[in-house]
Amino acid sequence: MCGIVGFIDPSWRKKSQQLDYFVTLMADTLRHRGPDDQGIWIDENNGVAFGHRRLSIIDLSQEGHQPMVSRDGRYIIVFNGEVYNFKALRKDLELHGVQFLGHSDTEVVLSAISHYGLEKAMAKFNGMFAFALWDRSDKILYLCRDRLGEKPLYYGFINNSFVFASELKAFAEFPGFDKEINRQAVASYLRYNCIPAPHSIFKNIRKLFPGELLEFDSVSQDIKTHFYWSASNAAMAFDATNKLRTFEDMLREGKFLLKDAVKIRMESDVPLGVFLSGGIDSSLITALMQEQSTVPIKTFTIGFDDQRYNEAQDAKQVAEYLGTDHTCFHATAKDALKVIPELPKIYDEPFADSSQIPTILVSRLAKQHVTVCVSGDGGDEIFGGYNRHVWLDKIWKKIELVPHGVRRSLSSFLSICSPDKFEAGFESLKQILPEQLRVRSPGIKFQKFLDCLAALNEDEAYLNLTSHWKNSEEVVLGDFNRLERFAGLSSMDSLGDLKRQMMYCDMTNYLPNDILTKVDRASMSASLESRAVFLDHRLVEYAWKLPTDVLINKNGSKLILRNILSKYLPATYWERPKMGFAVPLDDWLRGPLKDWADDLLSSDYLRRKGFFDHKIISQKWQEHKKGSRNWQFELWDILMFNAWLEFNHINS
Repeated sequence: MCGIVGFIDPSWRKKSQQLDYFVTLMADTLRHRGPDDQGIWIDENNGVAFGHRRLSIIDLSQEGHQPMVSRDGRYIIVFNGEVYNFKALRKDLELHGVQFLGHSDTEVVLSAISHYGLEKAMAKFNGMFAFALWDRSDKILYLCRDRLGEKPLYYGFINNSFVFASELKAFAEFPGFDKEINRQAVASYLRYNCIPAPHSIFKNIRKLFPGELLEFDSVSQDIKTHFYWSASNAAMAFDATNKLRTFEDMLREGKFLLKDAVKIRMESDVPLGVFLSGGIDSSLITALMQEQSTVPIKTFTIGFDDQRYNEAQDAKQVAEYLGTDHTCFHATAKDALKVIPELPKIYDEPFADSSQIPTILVSRLAKQHVTVCVSGDGGDEIFGGYNRHVWLDKIWKKIELVPHGVRRSLSSFLSICSPDKFEAGFESLKQILPEQLRVRSPGIKFQKFLDCLAALNEDEAYLNLTSHWKNSEEVVLGDFNRLERFAGLSSMDSLGDLKRQMMYCDMTNYLPNDILTKVDRASMSASLESRAVFLDHRLVEYAWKLPTDVLINKNGSKLILRNILSKYLPATYWERPKMGFAVPLDDWLRGPLKDWADDLLSSDYLRRKGFFDHKIISQKWQEHKKGSRNWQFELWDILMFNAWLEFNHINS
C-alpha cells in the first residue's frame, strides 16, 4: 500500500531542480501511506514528475521500488494498492516470453500493460488500486482507480499544471494551490456526511470515480474519461435463466468464489490478520481464512465499556470457536476522545462518519502485530445486509396507501416525542415485550420510521434514511448549484424492485464515498493495509446475477452468506440484531465534548466563518444540550467541518 503524487507542466521543461523539489514535497506529505521507501522520477523534456511513498507488502527488495519503468522504457508507473491475481498473470506473461527482474505485483501490472495494452490489461486485474501511468511515446498520462473505489485518487489543475495525488494534503505543497471551498460539495457533505465523487472540498480538485480511467494529453491539454468497468452494467446483468438454477448450485458457486477471494488476499510477504467484529461478514471471512491457514490467524477487535456499542464478547466467542490468535483492546471514552483532534489531518477533507473513531483505534491495534488486515467491508452493500433492504419495501407498500398530506401531518405530530424519549419509554417496557420486539437502538429506528412516513415516494424515503441534513441546501450559505440526486432510485427502475435499487445506490455512493474512504484513511494513518474480500469484482458480478429472494426474503438478509457461514459456525454465535460500529456521540456532546462543541457551534463563530446558517445550527445545539432532541449526527457534521477549517487555517 502506498501514496502516489505527480504533475505535468510543460513550462517547467529542463527545470529538473524544480520538478524534483516540488514532487518530493508532495510525496513527503504521504509518508504515513508509505513509511518504508520513497522514490521520484522526472522527465525534464516534458515537465513530468512522479513521486511515490511505499508500504512494502509484496517483494520487499529493491526490485519493487517505484516509480517503476517498463523494460522497453516506454511506460513509467506509480502504483498504490494490490493486484491479487498477479501470480497467475505473471505465469501467462512468462508463457509469452516476458521476463521479470523481481516478484512484485507492480512489475506484473507494468508488464501486462506493455504486453496487452492498457485496456486489455485492466480487464485482467483483480485488486484494489489507483495508479498513474506516463506513456513516453504518446506523451499521455493515464490515471486509473479500481472497480469499487477502495483506493483514492484526486486530480486537477493548479495554475497551468495538471496535478494528481492519493490525498488532498499533497496539493497544499504545490505552488499556487487555491483553497477555495466548493460550497456544493459542502451541501453534499451535510447530506451524506462525506463528499461524493467527482467533487472534493476544493473547487479545482476532483476525485476519480471508481472504475474510471482518465487520459490527459500533455500536448493538447485535453482530458478524456471513461469507465473500464461499470457498476451499472454489473447491476443490469441479471439473467432470468438464473431462476432455473438450484439454490445449492448458487451456494456452491458463491462459496468457491469467496474461498478464492480470501486465498488471493492472504498473499503477503509481511504479517497478516483480520478485523473481527463477531458479525456475519467478518466471522465468515475469519472462518475462510482460518480454514486455509496452517497456523492460527491473528484477529483484532475493539471493545467499549458502553455495552450499546461493545462487540468484544461476540468477537471473542467467534475467535475461540474458530481457534484464532485473538487480540482485543478495550477502549475507554478517553482513548476514543484522544483521536478526535487528529481527525481533520487524517481525513484531509470534511468527513463525519463517527465510526471513523473506532476504525482508527482498531487499525492502530492491528498495526502493533501485522502490516496487512483483511476486512468484511462491502458485505452489506453487495449481498443486501442493511435493515432498510429488508423492511423499507415491506413497510412502504402500507405507508403509500395513506395520502401524503396525512402522513406528513402524522409524522410531524409524532416527532413531538423525541427519539431519546421514545427509547427511554421503550426501555422501561423492554422486559415485558416479546423477544422479537426487543430491538437495539429503538429511538433511532423510531426516527427512521418517521422519515419514511413523511416521504413523498420511495425514492425520497430512501434518501431520508441515508441523509443527515435533509435540507442541507438551506443550511449552507452562498451561491451554488442545487444538489444532484445521486443515483436516484427512479433512474434504476429497470432493476425491478426497491431492494435492488437501494443496494445499487449503496454500492455506488455509500460504499466508496463513506465506508471505503473511512477505512482507507484510518488504516493508512496507521501505515496498515486493509483488504476487502467482498469487493472482489467476481463476487460483485456473481451477487448481482442472483435472484433477489436468494439474497433477501422474509427470513432475513444476506441469505447466501448466512448459509455458507452456518457450515463453519453455529448460528447462535452470529444470529443477533445488527449493531454497527459506533460511539456514543450523543452523550459525549453533552459531556466531555461540550466545551469544544460550544466554541465551534457558537453563533459568533458560525457568522465569522460564513458557511452555515447560524440560527438553524444554534437551535439544534441548544435542543441537543437540553436533551429534548438528539441531533448528534447533524451536529457532528458541522463540528467535523469546522474542526477541518481550523486545522487548515481556512476562513470564509
